[in-house]
Amino acid sequence: MKTRLLHVRANVKELERALKWYKDVLGFTVGGLWPPEKPNYVHFEHEGGAMFAIMEHENYPSPGRFNFYVDDVDTLWKKLKDNVDVIEELFSTPYGSRKFTILDIDGNELGFVQDETLL
Repeated sequence: MKTRLLHVRANVKELERALKWYKDVLGFTVGGLWPPEKPNYVHFEHEGGAMFAIMEHENYPSPGRFNFYVDDVDTLWKKLKDNVDVIEELFSTPYGSRKFTILDIDGNELGFVQDETLL
């Protein structure tokens, strides 16, 4: 399988505290927050390469999530869904992609995303 690693997320204990650090100490600029009504996720502006994000998460300090972009997420879902631990079943996002998320054998979150704007 060919993939493109375009999105990496680190889990944080307290979103506001971490966000302040990334902005004030590293100079990162917020690119987006999610969900709009009560954000627990922030991604930062980037210039090519992988997008970096932070998320207030109950599994802190686990490694986070690695989102791999693939050409046919539906076929991959059918192939993997019965043989892996699923965190998020395949769904369409409000921002134009389809994705699902699984755990690897060590508890790392692996997302598989199809985004027509990136293919």
